[in-house]
Amino acid sequence: MASKTIKVNYLARVEGESALKVVVRDGMVKSAQLSIFEPPRFFEAFLRGRAFTEAPDITARICGICPVAYQMSAVHAMETALGITIDGPLRELRRLLYCGEWIESHTLHIYMLHAPDFLGYAGAIDMARDHGEAVRRGLALKKAGNEIIALLGGREIHPINVCVGGFYRVPRRRELLPLAERLKWARDAALETVRWAASFDFPDRERDYVFVALRHDKEYPFNEGRIVSNRGLDIAASKYDEHFEETHVEHSTALHSCFRGGGSYLVGPLARYSLNFDRLSQVAQEAAREAGLGPICTNPYRSIVVRAIEVLYACDEALRIIDAYEEPERPSIPVEPHAGVGFGATEAPRGLLYQRYRLESDGTIAEARIVPPTSQNQASIEEDLANFIGGFLNLPEADLRHRCEQTVRNYDPCISCATHFLRLEMDRG
Repeated sequence: MASKTIKVNYLARVEGESALKVVVRDGMVKSAQLSIFEPPRFFEAFLRGRAFTEAPDITARICGICPVAYQMSAVHAMETALGITIDGPLRELRRLLYCGEWIESHTLHIYMLHAPDFLGYAGAIDMARDHGEAVRRGLALKKAGNEIIALLGGREIHPINVCVGGFYRVPRRRELLPLAERLKWARDAALETVRWAASFDFPDRERDYVFVALRHDKEYPFNEGRIVSNRGLDIAASKYDEHFEETHVEHSTALHSCFRGGGSYLVGPLARYSLNFDRLSQVAQEAAREAGLGPICTNPYRSIVVRAIEVLYACDEALRIIDAYEEPERPSIPVEPHAGVGFGATEAPRGLLYQRYRLESDGTIAEARIVPPTSQNQASIEEDLANFIGGFLNLPEADLRHRCEQTVRNYDPCISCATHFLRLEMDRG
């Protein structure tokens, strides 16, 4: 086979910058490297020396698409360090805030970033010319998620109302009622989204993933739960560092996360869904079955359908929370600083997000560690490319390039969070 190089300078429809190199020898994919070349952002470094109360607002700036996830992992870690437990209406409001983020983030990915791959368009603007109704539905559905974040977080992007111990302000019940009416429409739109996404043509590709996600006794996981896998792992967030490690790889400015002793794993919608199908609401389970999904999904190209199921669940869960909401006596509980170590693990739209902090006696942050979902998925992305692209090598170069990009976009990678996409080099020598 003649030597050949294919370059895609920047991958569209993902957040951040990176490159990809695929080496093919004798018709076989020998290696695939996802090279993230965006400069590191040093959030962990400039959190040191700041007050523990600043962590939620600082970490929210890591991502404009999933700021709630960073805030929630931060506040849970701080509250663990300080021996605080949030329950009742404040806990429910945090779940509601997370519902908003899942709705807006997943919907953005489904309609604007990923659907064009399946429908044969360069982007959402081109797709809108022929699928205007679907795009309008997606934009309106995303807006419903943004409205939840704006009400509870103070603004849609980088919310400012979350604090250690609760919120600076909590909504009155009458403020939530108009939101409920909007969410009733959103739930119907989310169900239509599941049906729409399920109609796409999916490559027949499966992998025996090691799934890792939170699992809660009663709920589909957002903020709380134990870290579990389909290989028997079942640990508290405080034990994360005993089982996982981050390593530097030569071809990336972002760390790669793997099991201690080696081995990749998958976080995100496929993992959450496959480990927690029985925790989904009835309407979400029924929609999944109607869409042709079983309780476990191992085809990454169908992740767009699983994301749509999670949007439907988030709308349903948001309506449940609003219906049962009782205004708390106060927006937060008192917090006194002291020395300690805290751990927080929550489910960002893209997967498990872990944070650890060590506090001095006055509440100053002495050490911070943040492990984003995309860092944990990088090795799995490379393995997907190595496993799947060999079956596409007979395609024309433009179509092969598209399949490489689509395979990465299955993960909805947030490259900026991990450091940040796509220059493709295909070596067929």
